[in-house]
Amino acid sequence: MSALPPKLREKLAAMDARRGALERKMAGAPPQKEWRELSAEYGKLLPLTDKFRRWQNAQNKIGELREMQNGEPNGELAQMAEDECEETARECDAIQKELRRLLAPENENDSRGCFLEIRAAVGGDESSLFAGALFRMYSRFAENQKWRAETVSMAAGEAGGCKEIIARIEGAGAYGKLKYESGAHRVQRVPETESQGRVHTSVATVAVLAEAAPEDGLNISPADLRVETFRSSGAGGQHVNTTDSAVRITHIPTGTTVECQDGRSQHKNKERALGVLRARVAEQKRREQAQKTAEERRALVGGGFRSDRIRTYNFPQGRVTDHRIGLTLYKLSEIMEGALGELVDALASAGETDGE
Repeated sequence: MSALPPKLREKLAAMDARRGALERKMAGAPPQKEWRELSAEYGKLLPLTDKFRRWQNAQNKIGELREMQNGEPNGELAQMAEDECEETARECDAIQKELRRLLAPENENDSRGCFLEIRAAVGGDESSLFAGALFRMYSRFAENQKWRAETVSMAAGEAGGCKEIIARIEGAGAYGKLKYESGAHRVQRVPETESQGRVHTSVATVAVLAEAAPEDGLNISPADLRVETFRSSGAGGQHVNTTDSAVRITHIPTGTTVECQDGRSQHKNKERALGVLRARVAEQKRREQAQKTAEERRALVGGGFRSDRIRTYNFPQGRVTDHRIGLTLYKLSEIMEGALGELVDALASAGETDGE
């Protein structure tokens, strides 16, 4: 049975004390306006404090049952106490999960779609191959979630995979589920070109940006944009079409630049590039409002160094380890096929009470 962190218990105890104070004030028949304000605050505290009281009662019950076991170490009574203790412990765990959910800060972006940016970092060709494998992993996960994944732009790696890929993930809740994927992802495996069977380490970085929406109040003036068109090209500079369908858009005030050459239509490429541009500028605006610097943007994905990682994919051992929450799963093949649910849920649960 996991326990509520001390700071979280203190926070809930303070809410419970506040609930008691509100009940006493409301019982004193305050003026109608004050009563409405007290009643509104009380209504917000009620679901949390009710569950906290249930949790406390369950904890007390477990203590009593364990005392009973100590007093009667053998016999039928001790077995009954053991069974009831296990059942109450499961109830505690369920209440704790619900408390974490109720305490989770609401993020207006969580319900939106997102842009997924994956880039090869340290490791040469192996890094590009890994970046391609990560994109396949996220694409499969999106498919399982009934989301739509659309490639915005891609630069192919010389030996396969991709040096960089940007995709739009369209679907309710995509950003909320994928936002913790931002960071440096490290892979440890034996490359196909390695004749002596040595394990190599390489890195790819992932950034997840929430789609910008009209309610963000983000107004980008056409006068602030520099739009350039050019011919789409494939690996090695080979032209894949003869029209200037590729688009590069620069947001002059921030210097943000986005290219899109995946589609054959200039109009479609421009629309996709503008979508990514809006997401990047909105992300920058959110960070400025929160008094964060450009260095923290770099911290989102890390520097791409082997030691700067959030997760390790170890192929020889068949394991995936997320270093932020200390979770190791021996399900590498399933995860690479898009079975990210257990990782995503664990990160969300940890993120809900971050700092508690």
